[in-house]
Amino acid sequence: MTALKTRITDLLGIEYPIIQGGMAWIAESTLASAVTNAGGLGLIAGGSAPIDYLRDQIRKTKAAVDGKPFGVNIMLMSPNAEDLAQLVIDEKVPVVTTGAGNPGKFMAAWKDAGVKVIPVIPSVGLAKRMEKAGADAVVAEGTESGGHIGENTTMCLVPQVADAVDIPVIAAGGIADGRGVAASFMLGAEGVQVGTRFLASQECQIHPTYKELVVKAKDTDNIVTGRTTGHPCRNVKTKFSKRLASGEMSGTITPEEFEEITLGSLRKAVQDGNLEEGSFLCGLIAGMVNEVKPCKEIIEEMFAQAEKLLGR
Repeated sequence: MTALKTRITDLLGIEYPIIQGGMAWIAESTLASAVTNAGGLGLIAGGSAPIDYLRDQIRKTKAAVDGKPFGVNIMLMSPNAEDLAQLVIDEKVPVVTTGAGNPGKFMAAWKDAGVKVIPVIPSVGLAKRMEKAGADAVVAEGTESGGHIGENTTMCLVPQVADAVDIPVIAAGGIADGRGVAASFMLGAEGVQVGTRFLASQECQIHPTYKELVVKAKDTDNIVTGRTTGHPCRNVKTKFSKRLASGEMSGTITPEEFEEITLGSLRKAVQDGNLEEGSFLCGLIAGMVNEVKPCKEIIEEMFAQAEKLLGR
C-alpha cells in the first residue's frame, strides 16, 4: 500500500502525513518512537519538564527510531522555553512544534541548525505571522482538540488558513479515523495532527484509569474548564471537571483559586489516575475511540480508510 504523499511527507521525511500531538506529561519517548516507527512523526512534549529529563527522553527516542525523524513540542509560555529551544539544537532534534505563543525569537537559531519549525496556530492572523517568520508548515488546530483550545472549529479554520498561506497546513482537532483524514485533505490540509486517538494506544504510558475514561467516553462526555482564566482547556467530564466549570460560572471559584486547584492536576491524571483532583485532557472525538490498539495499527487503518475515501 502506498501512503498519501504530500508536501508534509516530503518535508519531514515520513511515510504517512501524520503527527502525534505533543501532549504535556503524556507524549514521552515510548509513544513518540512508536508513532515514528509506524511511519508518522512522533513528538515528545516539552511542557515545563526539567531539561535533564527531556534530554534523556530525546536520547531514548533517538535510540529507538534508528535515524527516523521525530520532534519536540515546546510550550512557549513555559518557564524553561529558552533552555528547551537550545536543547533541541544541541541534541540535533529534526523537528520542533510550538504552542502558546510566538516562536519568532528562536526561529533564526533553529533554522541555522536545520530544525524544521511547525507552530500550532488557532487563527489565520497567527498563521500568516508564522509564515513570515520562516515556519516550514503550520498546524491549524480547531477547538475540538483536547487541552488548551481556541474558539474556531477545525472545519472553519483549516480552509481559511490553507487559503491564507503558501506553506503546508496540517489539520488538528477532532480527527480519529480515515474519514477525518480525508475530510482534512478536502479542506486543504496536507497532513493531520492526532492526539486523543493515541491516548488509547498500547504504547501510551498514561494511567489505566485515564485510558479507560477515553475509551468509555460518549460524544457528550466532554467539558471545557478555565474560560474565566483566559486559558480554556478541554477535558473528559468527571466530578472534578464539572465542579470546576460550575464554580467558575457561578463565581464561587475565582480565577486565582482556579489556578491553585488545577496546579499539577494534569500530572495527577496522567501518573496517578486521580479522579478527585486530576484533569483528564481529551478531545471531543473521544466518543469515536472505542479500543486500545498499537500505534502502527491505528495509523495503517486510518490511512487505508482515507485512501479509499479519496479514491486513490
